[in-house]
Amino acid sequence: MATRKVLVTVVGHVDHGKTSLLDKIRRTAVASGEAGAITQAIGVSIIPLDTIKKICGQILNLSGKKITVPGLLTIDTPGHAAFASLRKRGGSLADIAILVVDINEGFKPQTLESIDILRAHKVPFVVAANKIDLIHGWKWNTQSFLLEAINSFDYTIQGEFEKKMYDLVGKFNELGLQAERFDRVQDYTKQLAIVPVSALSGQGIPELLMVLIGLAQKYLEARLQIEEEGSAKGTILEVAEEKGLGTTLNTIIYNGHLTVNDTIVIGGADAPIVTKVRALLEPAELAEMREKKSKFHNVKEIFAATGVKIAAPGLEKAVAGMPLRSCSGKEEEIQSLQEEVQKEVGEVLIPESDEVGVVIKADTIGGLEALKVLLQEKKIAISSASLGAVTKRDISQVESVREKDEFCGVLLGFNVLVQPDLEEYCRTKGCKMIVHDVIYQVIEEYEKHINNLKKEIEMRELSALVRPCKFLILKGYTFRQNNPAIVGVEIEMGRIRSGDPIMGRNGKRLTTVKSMKEGQETIGLAEQGKQLAMAMDNVTVGRQVQEGDFLYTDIPEEHFKKLKVLKKYLSKQEIEVLKEIAEIKRQEEPVWGVG
Repeated sequence: MATRKVLVTVVGHVDHGKTSLLDKIRRTAVASGEAGAITQAIGVSIIPLDTIKKICGQILNLSGKKITVPGLLTIDTPGHAAFASLRKRGGSLADIAILVVDINEGFKPQTLESIDILRAHKVPFVVAANKIDLIHGWKWNTQSFLLEAINSFDYTIQGEFEKKMYDLVGKFNELGLQAERFDRVQDYTKQLAIVPVSALSGQGIPELLMVLIGLAQKYLEARLQIEEEGSAKGTILEVAEEKGLGTTLNTIIYNGHLTVNDTIVIGGADAPIVTKVRALLEPAELAEMREKKSKFHNVKEIFAATGVKIAAPGLEKAVAGMPLRSCSGKEEEIQSLQEEVQKEVGEVLIPESDEVGVVIKADTIGGLEALKVLLQEKKIAISSASLGAVTKRDISQVESVREKDEFCGVLLGFNVLVQPDLEEYCRTKGCKMIVHDVIYQVIEEYEKHINNLKKEIEMRELSALVRPCKFLILKGYTFRQNNPAIVGVEIEMGRIRSGDPIMGRNGKRLTTVKSMKEGQETIGLAEQGKQLAMAMDNVTVGRQVQEGDFLYTDIPEEHFKKLKVLKKYLSKQEIEVLKEIAEIKRQEEPVWGVG
């Protein structure tokens, strides 16, 4: 048994400084080379213990304990936390996470999304409160450690800093998480450690690394024990085309060892891939695997935990996030591993079924799982979860679900390709498709769609109901006494439509609105303040109705109950008339409209 490097994933909001923080540690320039200085693809860096010791200096020796952890393997995730749920059998690939939060901006939607995913997968994490250098009046001394620097500031700068710190503590509290500045934490099993840092100046980075190493050594020792000589277990981070090598896999190997010519079994969306390792390329220590200029060197074998580029034939259908296993190549061993990896994949994929739920798609298994976890947390049912570009079959499934439930008849896609002709096909079918490269936007837009749909359904429901209305038969404006009676009316409150039933002040139905005219124009709807001519069947002016009478819409009891539920859409005056109608009805029937 041996102790492997600690697998650290870095998550947080899109521009709060995740890559810059790693960049400062690596002393490379990954951040400046990225589009808009935002990480565009997942990567790995190997940070050996010697580097950590150089950065931390004497601060690492404060505990007096010998450091047995050989270093860190950092996974830099895209801003949308697609890979925060990088998985291995039985849990998350990451041993521990760094949640980067801009101390000046505080929590953002993706901060909350990252916390949700970390909590769902029970990944312990440390908070890096970044950009302390932007606090007004902040000056840094590269010769002094963080706490010394803070204590040397005058009280106004310290006060401003403490306020921002405790704003963060308060936000964590609201989420039911106890948090405290790292030097004030009393119990690391119950409190989150917040380490103030500056990715620009490097201030606080020694303290952050010290906390990470300390936590890993104290609480993760058993997890870090691996069989160095056993078969390799790993996860694909990225599938990339390399000149001269063809399709390659950027992979994290977290257990065992892998050699050239080993047989590897990789999980697949449809079926597992079985192939032989043609070449292993290892990045230089502190290098970033994704960088085009990264120096790789051929090796015959590698030991966990490390990041490695694998070249092998038949990788065209490989997908990021899939599990990888190695074996000697015996048939029964291959068969067993195929079952194992597909079982793991099957825990994330949901095949098509008759279940009612949204249809979800993603480009990677990690992205699919992250989307699935967040939807399940919000109690949103899923009918199928699959990988790859959107297909006609997916849209047909959405159609089928929509027939059973309008709210679930939606396709949610994360980071997936949609061909323009499919978008058009989806529109012609009247299907809803929401696709984004940021998970929280997918969910946010879906929730907005649901709210709009609810409103639309309620408005449809409302349009079928008899609405409350009170109107006056004007004196001197009887145009015909009967067959039908035609009178001038003024709508006092509410609204009335052709076909609506009418009752008197005693609650008895008198007639219905046959038609209405405003001037020479026939109208179907009349609202408050309007004066118009109304034709009414089966009544005679001077007998059942009189000039100067106030009449009301005769709302059926079932309509009344629905109107109470939908009263947010009624005007204040309509609500008043509704109450008046209920009082009239209850003179005859005390429980009318109750319940």
